[in-house]
Amino acid sequence: MPSFDTVCEADVVEVKNGVENTAKEIATRFDFKGTSAAIEIKDKEISLIGDSDFQLAQIDDILRNKLTKRNVDIRFLDKGDVQKMGGDKVKQVI
Repeated sequence: MPSFDTVCEADVVEVKNGVENTAKEIATRFDFKGTSAAIEIKDKEISLIGDSDFQLAQIDDILRNKLTKRNVDIRFLDKGDVQKMGGDKVKQVI
């Protein structure tokens, strides 16, 4: 009986495109003007940076919408804990 090995991985190019689109939307949205809201990707880690937990939730929602539109399964995203940064900033790694 043949055996099949299945590998489920997210399309890294589409994930990067989704992160870039999220960064563009953050730059143009009025409610993020004058804040430290940002998103960046390094290797397979996406970092969300904001002024509060609420802002991180908004950025996460935008990211999930952009990835869904690009047919990336958002079940690949594993949220890390919210970490305090210098000043009033908070960071979350996905």
